[in-house]
Amino acid sequence: MATEAYCVKCREKREVKDPQEVTMKNGREAVQGTCPVCGTKLFRMVGAKK
Repeated sequence: MATEAYCVKCREKREVKDPQEVTMKNGREAVQGTCPVCGTKLFRMVGAKK
């Protein structure tokens, strides 16, 4: 799974390292991981669960 997310520390889109699919409280899907450059947590919402 090649997912990009915006890193607020680097101020650039980065490839998510160790991506994990998570489900938020409202039932929507998201991808969570870390930035490979600075180690900040990255989070990207990907869509609603069907």
